[in-house]
Amino acid sequence: MLVDDDLPHAKVVLADRGYDSDHIRNVIISRGGTPVIMGKANRKIPILVDTITYALRNRVERCFNKLKCSRRFATRYDKTAASYLGFTHIIAARLWLKSLST
Repeated sequence: MLVDDDLPHAKVVLADRGYDSDHIRNVIISRGGTPVIMGKANRKIPILVDTITYALRNRVERCFNKLKCSRRFATRYDKTAASYLGFTHIIAARLWLKSLST
């Protein structure tokens, strides 16, 4: 799991079933967060998950899918973080304007 110590600690970590392991859950808890990860079907002891919060993960995934419609964003042509962030803002503004017109 990629964890950057320079970033603020997340209060809630939303992830899909691919991240369902005790080690990942323990790292999230040790950093002060709450893991909201659906358990795999073969987990011996089921773990309860806040389904309302977990449903928000779908919104984030749909947002990234819309952003990736721009080839430049999906393939990461920009070399610097600043230009990549700038193009991300352009895509987000375009999506927002498109949502206003419909």
